[in-house]
Amino acid sequence: MDPLKSISAIAASGLRAQGTRIKVVAENVANADTRATTPGADPYRRKTVSFAERMDDTIGATLVEIDRVGRDEGQFTKVHDPAHPGADENGLVKVPNVNALLEMADMREAARSYEANMNMFETGRRMRSRMLDLLK
Repeated sequence: MDPLKSISAIAASGLRAQGTRIKVVAENVANADTRATTPGADPYRRKTVSFAERMDDTIGATLVEIDRVGRDEGQFTKVHDPAHPGADENGLVKVPNVNALLEMADMREAARSYEANMNMFETGRRMRSRMLDLLK
């Protein structure tokens, strides 16, 4: 049970998890303005990410992993756009339940968590290098 190996494994699991979170947020932002193309159809539905912990007995540490990528079941809003092919008989079109401001805040948090994990990975690497230098 090498503590320096544990640092790398923990940081790597955090990097993978936050990378997936950033990917999901980017997908949400990219689809924030998509609309249904046929009347009555639903537009893009916001995706969410949930994390879980997993004990890795080989290194004696708890790692983070993606539990699931789900869908936000919140209500869609409607906008008046009678010229759109997805408009209903009243000229209303459903728009995604994506709030760009919320997504950007989530992106910033995920990016900072990713950076913190990267710093931890680099710190572990430097510690290993210093230990090897001392053993020479």
